[in-house]
Amino acid sequence: MAKWILAFVIGGVLGTAAGFALGIFVYPYIFLADIVATEKVEPAAAQRVLARGTFIHANPSDPIHHGKGRVTVHDGLLHLEEDFEVGPGPKFHVYLVPEKDVTPSTAVAKTLYVDLGRLKAFKGSQNYPVPPGVNVGAYGSVVVWCERFGVLISPAQLRHE
Repeated sequence: MAKWILAFVIGGVLGTAAGFALGIFVYPYIFLADIVATEKVEPAAAQRVLARGTFIHANPSDPIHHGKGRVTVHDGLLHLEEDFEVGPGPKFHVYLVPEKDVTPSTAVAKTLYVDLGRLKAFKGSQNYPVPPGVNVGAYGSVVVWCERFGVLISPAQLRHE
C-alpha cells in the first residue's frame, strides 16, 4: 500500500512539473503568436535617424530562439519595422547593448544595457521610447532578450548614421 501512495505522490509531482514546463512553452504559441503590432513612427520623430540594423538568427542550430527584420533608431525612439519577427516565448525585452557583436555567449545581462521595455508582440512594427540622456552612439546593438531564462533571442548590430 505504501508503494502505491509513494508512486501516486511522485507521479503527481512529476506530472505537475511537466505540465507547468509545457505551459510555459506552449502558452505563447497558442495565445500570443498571432498578435501583430502595427505601430507607426510619428513624423516629428522620423526626421532624424541615428542608426539602423537588421535582426539575425544568432544561433542557427537553435530552432526556438530566432529573429529577423529591421530596426531603426530615431532621436528618442527605437522602432522595430513591420518585417520584424521573433519566435514566441516568455518575458522578452528589447535592450540597447554596448557591444557591436552580440552572440549567444555574450554576457548581455552583465553589460551596461538599457532596457527599453517588454516586447509588445512577436511580429510587426513597434515603438520603444529611448530614455532622455541615453547616447545611442555608445550602443552597438539592439537585442531581444528573454529575461525569464537569460537567453539571447536575436541581436541586431547597429550602423550609426
